[in-house]
Amino acid sequence: ENSLQKTSCSYTIDPGDIFNSPYALNLSSFTKLIMRLQATHPEASRDQIVEAIQQVRKNNKGMLCGLAISTIEERTSAIL
Repeated sequence: ENSLQKTSCSYTIDPGDIFNSPYALNLSSFTKLIMRLQATHPEASRDQIVEAIQQVRKNNKGMLCGLAISTIEERTSAIL
């Protein structure tokens, strides 16, 4: 008689883990950064701002970690 035992596994995914990768800002910081950049550059669309942030990340070896928010803001502003 073949019987398969089912095991129950319980795990949770912390939404913060998704944004705490070395490749992205956490959501709260990202939102604040977008808002500050929109205030500084009202002529830029949100998409343009996001593209500029992605360029900053690309220029920094593909990562934003290790950069202060103010540094990311300055570098993004220079691109915009």
